[in-house]
This record gives sequence, structure tokens and C-alpha cells, in this order.
Amino acid sequence: MTERKPFGVPYETWIDRLIREAQERGDFDGLPVGKPIPNLDRPWTLDDWAREKIRDEGVSILPPGLQLRRDVEKELDEIMLLGAEQGVRNAVERLNEHIRGVNRSVVEGPASLVKPLVSDEVVAMWRSRRK
Repeated sequence: MTERKPFGVPYETWIDRLIREAQERGDFDGLPVGKPIPNLDRPWTLDDWAREKIRDEGVSILPPGLQLRRDVEKELDEIMLLGAEQGVRNAVERLNEHIRGVNRSVVEGPASLVKPLVSDEVVAMWRSRRK
């Protein structure tokens, strides 16, 4: 909407006219009907915008020690889907390098309590899930 409200025309009348014209042009055709707009009942803040942006972009704002826990869980789930034992061992070794790197680095927030994984234990878990 680039048009400015004409001087002397009440806002409500002007807005009603703009909505009516948009309806006539079909600007609202194809929109979902009856679905409420989320969070319309509360004021919008910059924090809300930041939260949505972080969620939409998939950015993590966790301290490295906590993010490592998430990374290990996600990677273990992916390892369990691998098809060959050597692939599992290679993936565990890469994950252990990542764990060691985070544990060695100076970080803000809580320290990482994640220990490197034992390849034989992960392989045993992988085998048990394949049966």
C-alpha cells in the first residue's frame, strides 16, 4: 500500500475503501479462510522478531557446551542409519574430534561434560538396532 491517506478523509473510511478495492481486484483470493493469525492478541516486540528470525534461520544461540550435546544426539541418530560398520566407526571418529575440539576450547557458559564416544559401544548399539 503506497497510497497516502487523503487529507480530511477519516482513517476508517479510507481503510475500508482500500480493503474493498483489494477485494474487488482479488488480492485476498486463495488465502486460507478461518485460520487465526498467531499471537494477534498480544503486542509484537523486537524480542518476538528476534526469536522468529532465529527459529526461521535455524541459528543456535546456545553456549558451545550445550550445543555440543544437541550435536552429539543428532549425529548419533544419523549414525544409527548408516549401512556399514566402517562408516559407523568413521562417523564416530569425526564426532569425537568435534567433541575434543569443543572440550579444548575456551567457551562461555557451562563447560562441556560430553566425553568422546567409544567406537565399539556405538557399533554394538548400531548392530542391536539393525536386527
